[in-house]
Amino acid sequence: MSTSSYEKPDFWSQKAKKEGYPARSVYKLEEIDSKFRLFKPGLKVLDIGAAPGSWSLWVLKKLAGSGFLVAVDLQPLAISPPYGNFFFIQGDLYAEKVRAELLARGPYGLVLSDAAPATTGNRIVDQGASESIVEAVIAYGLETLAPGGALVAKIFQGGAERPLLDQLRKRFATAKAFKPQACRQESFETYLVATGFKP
Repeated sequence: MSTSSYEKPDFWSQKAKKEGYPARSVYKLEEIDSKFRLFKPGLKVLDIGAAPGSWSLWVLKKLAGSGFLVAVDLQPLAISPPYGNFFFIQGDLYAEKVRAELLARGPYGLVLSDAAPATTGNRIVDQGASESIVEAVIAYGLETLAPGGALVAKIFQGGAERPLLDQLRKRFATAKAFKPQACRQESFETYLVATGFKP
């Protein structure tokens, strides 16, 4: 029986390990930023669904001591970044206490989410769960982003991307779907990238 590429380390997984990141997903964010130029000095960032912490660690290195990063996840992070401009809250994205904490620390110039649901193997069910997470991320973005801000959210492809992009285009100057090369070939994930938030 053939081995799934998810079960063996590929180029990106090996690169992440060598560079001290807990997951290969960091290179997806790096590619997204290279294409859309999301980061600038002093940026305040919200990372939703941050565990195990690769995106948060990359953001902190990118900010290089400027700006601020707020991260949230149900699970603990696998990183202990030596940066003072970082706040992590472990909790449920939908919990009112967590929501109040995140809103209080805004507004943000960038809202990020690499969050994915626990998959069931049923593609339709998994796509629906992914869509629900993205809807929550967009809701956070609309409430917490500063004028001109940007939003990035992972979604499992299945048809929901188009209406979500249409929704984003009403409040952002641009909104596009983008699949980084670092995504696994058989993966059906992509990213919604919206820039130029209009409150």
